[in-house]
Amino acid sequence: MSLKLTILGCGNSSGVPAVGNYWGDCDPNEPKNRRFKCCLAVQSEKTTIIIDTGADFRSQMNMFNITNLDCVLYTHHHGDHSNGIDDIRSFYFRNNRKMIPCYASKSTLDEISERFKYLFYGGNHSYFYPSILEPRPFKDNQYYKELQFNDISFIPFEMDHGTCISTGYRFSDVSYCVDMKRLDDKALSIIKGSRIWIVDGAGYNNPDNDVHVDLETIFKYNEIIGADKVYISSLSTLMDYQTLLRNLPKGFFPAYDGLTIDIKK
Repeated sequence: MSLKLTILGCGNSSGVPAVGNYWGDCDPNEPKNRRFKCCLAVQSEKTTIIIDTGADFRSQMNMFNITNLDCVLYTHHHGDHSNGIDDIRSFYFRNNRKMIPCYASKSTLDEISERFKYLFYGGNHSYFYPSILEPRPFKDNQYYKELQFNDISFIPFEMDHGTCISTGYRFSDVSYCVDMKRLDDKALSIIKGSRIWIVDGAGYNNPDNDVHVDLETIFKYNEIIGADKVYISSLSTLMDYQTLLRNLPKGFFPAYDGLTIDIKK
């Protein structure tokens, strides 16, 4: 079996350019500086899983021609990772009103379902606003273990995001870690041995960032993890693609929207 992972968005909470066409330190003439908010597609021949549905979700799915959706995994509840959730409704109606499973921590699902009650519990018109999402909160004993959805297996693990606990995911020999500030030994034990690591680097050169990891800490973590390729994601307007490409050490690369990774299993 093979999997295809596509980065549908590698921008931080503002995206690049930020609202008001603000590019910051990013060269607007470099196409890889144009970034949607963080989102990842994981696809087999039969199944499509999406990680996070931020405000750019509809544009991302259309831009990269993702035509179906079977399941959603959430990293955490913050708006830049969840506020495009309403567009999932289109898949529900096109797929003969089939409920779409939604995995996350209980606290994440509690927060999202409170903000978008009609998607989980139905609105004031049962035909036009039915419940479309089936919440599947992770149980304590499901973290750090391989789980299965259809023909795709994954391992969820917890990460410290400063203001909340987020969830990272490993698919075969690729691990995905956005958003996070630090990783504990349990998380590192799951990520260790990954061939490719996609990781939040919005802390950039600031180790005092309260919610995002900085590059120097990422370098130290990878001494433990040993990934051959590390793609820095959650890129802000401070983080120009070509500047990162020149300055990052061997084996480290800036992510970009549309980057695809193929996994042969």
